[in-house]
Amino acid sequence: MTPAQRQARRRARLRRHDHPPSAPPARRTPSRPQRWATAVAALLDLQEEYCAWLDNLPTSLGGSRLAEKLQIIVELDLEELQAIETPRGYGRD
Repeated sequence: MTPAQRQARRRARLRRHDHPPSAPPARRTPSRPQRWATAVAALLDLQEEYCAWLDNLPTSLGGSRLAEKLQIIVELDLEELQAIETPRGYGRD
């Protein structure tokens, strides 16, 4: 085998084995307004779940600390959070 053939075989082997699989492209984080909207939606969903929990609470637990805490969560006005218009920044407001 000539030196050129050996070099070609070596280069082909290096091309096959040295390159790890390419990494997936980096994910971009959502913008702050998008994250705000997602967080508010999650809070509203949780509030609905707590409201359903309070509605299905046995009557024996009606005056308990659990019922009081659930009532406080249900009475929170989270609609105001939804109405907030977040700044977009960099002069785009």
